Amino acid sequence: MKKIELKKADSPTRKSFSERMLQRAARDKEFVVFESDIGYSTYSYLFGDKYPDRYFNMGIAEIGTMAAAAGMAADGRNVIVSGYGVFLTMRAVEVVRSFICYPKLNVKILSSHGGLTAAIDGVTHQASEDIAFMSTLPDMRVLVPCDKASAKAAFDIAMAAPGPVFTRLMRDPLWDIYPDDEEFVLGGSKVLTKGSHITIASYGDMVFQALEAAKLLEKKGIQAEVMDMYSVKPFDEKTLLRSIRKTGALLVVENHQRRNGLGYALGTFCLKNNPVPFDNLGLDDTFGESGDYFKVIDKYGISARAIASAAAKLLKKKKA
Repeated sequence: MKKIELKKADSPTRKSFSERMLQRAARDKEFVVFESDIGYSTYSYLFGDKYPDRYFNMGIAEIGTMAAAAGMAADGRNVIVSGYGVFLTMRAVEVVRSFICYPKLNVKILSSHGGLTAAIDGVTHQASEDIAFMSTLPDMRVLVPCDKASAKAAFDIAMAAPGPVFTRLMRDPLWDIYPDDEEFVLGGSKVLTKGSHITIASYGDMVFQALEAAKLLEKKGIQAEVMDMYSVKPFDEKTLLRSIRKTGALLVVENHQRRNGLGYALGTFCLKNNPVPFDNLGLDDTFGESGDYFKVIDKYGISARAIASAAAKLLKKKKA
């Protein structure tokens, strides 16, 4: 199995995304940033402190913030909206749907606190349905980076892509795996470990748990192919198909509700193109709870230990 080195991260993806935003601002004088009074949490304040004339704090009013951003984007600008995923994807979803996606405006969403990465902040701040909402909207692209390098690349991809782009980011720093010059593209993925027995597809923080699960499986003689599906919509059909044709089994792991997440999209894709034994892990029709991140993900069955166990069970179906 290819060895991937996990380096302890010193910066959360939400900060890395905003740092790239600040770097871009020096040469791109046109884009603006909208915020709903949590700029010190999303780190968009870094941009606001240097470019106050291009930074709009609309107060705790995500619906109005998103609507104002749509109005600015209708004038032809790239507009970035920063905030917590729960509020941007549910409180403001009608505005995103009807006034951003429908006219295909260039609004790029910095969505922090994705899934149970906001563990200590509790259910109200854990965006565990955001992928379902955003990936369902026509013309919305969805990106989920896992570390510093991929978060900065996600900003570049979002700004280059025409129309709306949603980027899901994490609350706390976890690990870094990619070098600073790693290339990422819209609709791409990364095969992090090569294997012949089962494909494990994940994104965001679950990439690290999948990699650890692959190590546990290797001790049992099981070779898992781990994919970082950082581009959730569109996803990398070609690489996924090549992988499952080789391994003959697919396990999807996401820090999200099991229903209507990436697992549903990949499961449907497999049924239509190459049926294989399949399972998906995530929150099983339940809310999370407040607590230590690692204990919380273990409780809800998306830790490395749980992933390895589910993979071993799935392989029994493959042999049946």
